[in-house]
Amino acid sequence: MPTRSPAAAAASWPPPAAGSAQPGIPAQPGAHAPTGAPGHPGWASAPSGATAPTGQAFGPAATGAHPTLTLPDPASEKPRKKSAAPRIAALLVAAALVGGGAGLGGTYAGLSLWGGSNTSAASGPTAITVNDPQDVNATAAVATKVVPSVVTISATGTSAGGTGSGVILSADGYVLTNTHVVTLDGQTGNATISVTTSDGKVYAATVVGTDPTYDLAVIKLTNASGLTPIEFGDSSKLNVGDATIAVGAPLDLPNTVTTGIVSALNRSIQVASSAAPSDGSESEQTDPNQESPFRFDFGQGQQSQTATETIKIAVIQTDAAINPGNSGGALVDDEGKLIGINVAIASAGGSSSSGAQSGNIGVGFSIPSDIAKRISSEIIENGSATHGLLGASVQDAASQQGATTTGAYVAEAVSGGAAQAAGLQKGDVITSFNGIPVTNSIDLTAQVRALAAGAKAEVTYLRGGQEKTAEVTLGAMSQG
Repeated sequence: MPTRSPAAAAASWPPPAAGSAQPGIPAQPGAHAPTGAPGHPGWASAPSGATAPTGQAFGPAATGAHPTLTLPDPASEKPRKKSAAPRIAALLVAAALVGGGAGLGGTYAGLSLWGGSNTSAASGPTAITVNDPQDVNATAAVATKVVPSVVTISATGTSAGGTGSGVILSADGYVLTNTHVVTLDGQTGNATISVTTSDGKVYAATVVGTDPTYDLAVIKLTNASGLTPIEFGDSSKLNVGDATIAVGAPLDLPNTVTTGIVSALNRSIQVASSAAPSDGSESEQTDPNQESPFRFDFGQGQQSQTATETIKIAVIQTDAAINPGNSGGALVDDEGKLIGINVAIASAGGSSSSGAQSGNIGVGFSIPSDIAKRISSEIIENGSATHGLLGASVQDAASQQGATTTGAYVAEAVSGGAAQAAGLQKGDVITSFNGIPVTNSIDLTAQVRALAAGAKAEVTYLRGGQEKTAEVTLGAMSQG
């Protein structure tokens, strides 16, 4: 998701209350984020200026107060059909009128509800515009709820700069994004970070902590208050076919909303990363000549560094349009609840030399909100997050001679490791991890890393053609 521009001058979510003691901000090390080639939505060259679209403007006063918008309760309705549109329209019109009554003074007044202004802004977010409030749909309702919780992040290093997206975690300015967004794809560990909210306010920000293993990071806005935190959803309850809405700043176009569905669940991808820890465990044997189509996008096909390691992450696959600049932005459900953090896209043909292949092709990936919640909560509390370690070297079971099934083949159970302690041994084929199907070694590694150190998990495996189960207590992955 970030597009690089040329050289430039927690199990439950308890967001910290404004004014509460903030966790320490650890010193940032050097190159600290994934590197790769086109395919990851993130950095986009900033246009020289943006003009807010014209239209009928509704919304709160410039004080930043946002009227509450009540969405229809899906549990109380039959399957969502077009017949529900009049009810949604009535809710939206009522909310618009309440906002309008509050006043429309200022260029960004009402932006978070409808936006829309006849005033041109030389630089600023693109408003959500509703020209006909009598004819609106559920996506408009979700957009008005989510946009105030999504920000545009600009990071500038000594030799490069770019923009990505982020989601607000707390009213006092904690924001979740990708590691590669705040480190310019691993080029710097101390980028100058500026954050623009949907109402056009600009804040300086510092890095609270990064997690290169899952490409997540938390930053803290300076002197922020009264922000609108994102509402978390339960990504474990998603179904294939569920509606999805992506919100972010693709190509440096703030407040962009795209729609789609959940294309696949329990998907795992491997992405080249310059910051991936190498601890020698859960290693996969891959064809060195086979290029992965899943990438962090540098924009215009430019490759800044050669990554020697990869990260393996569990993701939600969606066909909602995700492009360079969407990195770190929100993937939400049809109630406006966060179900994922946008992280990567597939590039046609897997080529790293053609920038034309780095845009949206309908295959995008988001880190599930359940994983993002745990990791961000640990970063806020401790400055870093932990990850599970199985203590085994694994390979694709289908690649073994005489293979009869897919899964993760245990080539070695490390002495004293979690796998050995649970009774796993060389030759076992792991087919399920905590009830999630394992079809190859990447699946297993991604699911293990998604859990915290010390977590317990149920492993299903085949030994001699017989299915067995074991409970594993994961070790701690080295962050070095």
